[in-house]
Amino acid sequence: MSETAYALLSEPIRKYVRDKRWESLRPIQTAAIIKIITTDENYILASKTASGKTEAAFLPILSRVNFNNSGVKVLYISPLIALINDQFFRVDELCKYLDIRVTKWHGEANKTLKNHLIKDPGGIVLITPESLEAMFVNKLYQVKHLFASLEYIVIDEIHSFIGTDRGVQLKSIIYRLQSLNNSRIKIIGLSATLGDYTETKRFTGNENNTKILLDKTAKDINAMFKLFKTDTPNLSLNLLKDLYLETKDSKVLIFPNTRGKAEEIAVKLKKISDRLHGHPNYFTHHSSVNKDVRQYVEYFAKSNVRQNFCIACTSTLELGIDIGSVNAVFQIDATNSIASLIQRVGRSGRSDDLAGNLFLYASNEWSLLQSLACWLLFEEGFIEPPLVNRKPYDILLHQALSITKSNSGIEIPELLLQLKSNYAFSQIEESQIHEILEHLIKTDLLEQIRDEVIIGLGGERLVNTMDFYSVFQPEDNFKVVNAGNVIGQIPLSVQIIEGENIFLAAKIWKITFIDNSARRIDVVRAPDGRTPHFEGSGSILVHPRIREKMLEILYATEKYTILNHVCEDEIESMRHKFKVFNIRNASTDRPLLVNKTGVEFYTFAGTRENNTLKYLFEQCGYKCTLNESESCISFESKLPIVDDIMDKWRIMSNLLNDTDDNLIELIDQKPSVINFSKYGKFLPIKYQMQLLKNSVFDFNSVAEILNKWNFVIPT
Repeated sequence: MSETAYALLSEPIRKYVRDKRWESLRPIQTAAIIKIITTDENYILASKTASGKTEAAFLPILSRVNFNNSGVKVLYISPLIALINDQFFRVDELCKYLDIRVTKWHGEANKTLKNHLIKDPGGIVLITPESLEAMFVNKLYQVKHLFASLEYIVIDEIHSFIGTDRGVQLKSIIYRLQSLNNSRIKIIGLSATLGDYTETKRFTGNENNTKILLDKTAKDINAMFKLFKTDTPNLSLNLLKDLYLETKDSKVLIFPNTRGKAEEIAVKLKKISDRLHGHPNYFTHHSSVNKDVRQYVEYFAKSNVRQNFCIACTSTLELGIDIGSVNAVFQIDATNSIASLIQRVGRSGRSDDLAGNLFLYASNEWSLLQSLACWLLFEEGFIEPPLVNRKPYDILLHQALSITKSNSGIEIPELLLQLKSNYAFSQIEESQIHEILEHLIKTDLLEQIRDEVIIGLGGERLVNTMDFYSVFQPEDNFKVVNAGNVIGQIPLSVQIIEGENIFLAAKIWKITFIDNSARRIDVVRAPDGRTPHFEGSGSILVHPRIREKMLEILYATEKYTILNHVCEDEIESMRHKFKVFNIRNASTDRPLLVNKTGVEFYTFAGTRENNTLKYLFEQCGYKCTLNESESCISFESKLPIVDDIMDKWRIMSNLLNDTDDNLIELIDQKPSVINFSKYGKFLPIKYQMQLLKNSVFDFNSVAEILNKWNFVIPT
């Protein structure tokens, strides 16, 4: 054990370490203890999953802070309520050695304990950004009362906030907290997945005063690839059979990329297990499964030492919720990001002496190719940097309404000053903020009374709902109820009709009644059914480096020992298919294939670049479709248009000069294109255009592409 770090801890915390019988402090803990106790800088603690980051933050904080003074001293911010509930026990156990109160504060937390905190502020509070937003909007005096002497903010899974609207909201809230505080609040961020250290430091609002503590200790991963091709939307029976054999005697997590696939896998594996007299413990865990059901699944996984289990899940189990020991992680089809792959890999072999076990299943050749590309980039240490919107006009609009509501009206110059000085909006010009505020007044979201604004009639409809506290889009769901118990929520679709059977929460249900006014679906158990359609799945952007790596693999000669014979043969088959293209440089050369129905352009570009190229081709008058999974733009024409495409390509950069006007026209004709932003539709249309331009498209990268790419046709 590092004697220097251990000696810096307070005696009660040293006793905690001794009682835990730790033989040594972990590297990230040693570094964090020394730095946090002896300096006043912000720190980002970056180390692999299950490396003790939570203790690395709290051991020194608890040793340093004087909790005898009034007021909450430490605020722990988490992206998930489930993670708060999970971390509460770890933090509370630590705090018992110092008799420090730990309070959960979210919509599901105990109201009596919340009220006790308000009467006597102190200790540590665990909270979500949305609950903080709600406090600012409704009870600003409580924020001042509780957090005016705050010393530390600990942000768990900080990477999950960076490059998101929710992250901008959190940055704004932290600034507002700092503005109410008597002294500078120090920020500690925790993450197992950082692709851009500079951006993470910027997130704290003080890049120069923020340091990264990085534990580079690598985790051994045993990886295996498998391929089971199918031409249908459902997974092949052979894949399911193999998946059952690989998982039946273990504790495993299975990560498909959609909630519907998670349900299909859990239900069908359970059917196989029932036939073969295997274990009954098959579950699903995703956002449409009721929270009580999810909590039971988490408890079962963590508590069962002897029983095996299989949980088919989405990103709800990607973050750091402790579910105990997991023998293996199964990824069904390629992850859309390496960051996500790293998080999922980290769920297996959580003990220091255990390697992680990762199985990558593919249902088609393109998914196999992308999985291999992600794995190779992961081994190279590449993590895609976050896509950061430097001018988040929509979140500024939201925060303008929030600040106005929280102050029960505010003078316009003061509102302008608060927004301009907020580091979350530092790149937005003062004139732009003023223009947006004028638009809010014009559209009755704000009402001007002399030099002051209050919430207008239109704004009241926005801010006076619980939905206002979040900046991500809510889903339009119906509750699914069996015998009075809520199982989950699903969107209404053409298949959701009375008498139809569906999968949900790893069980099969028959719909008996749909109550549209109550937004409720009553169900009973059924013997067979099908997967419900969940909206909003698979919208994550793929980074261009992943696609370029896919192209590099196709033109490499290397044999990958990590692939089994079936996967290896499939990669060789794809290489043979693309061999007709004389690709010499994966950075500049792109295949253009002429077939009987038209032309296929394999871009091997990222999602935003593909969206942009398709848009520009359509501006040229072409009718084309984008197959994003294959990164291929198909031109629907039987005419010999290759020469024409090449000619248009050479002059296409001229279209970039008219991009803004064309996008404004697109939004005017099809307002739904801005639906990715919850508050974007309330902005002046030119700012809606900027959001669309920055989030969906990448005109800057495509401008470079137009100058450097060469079309390569078969030889």
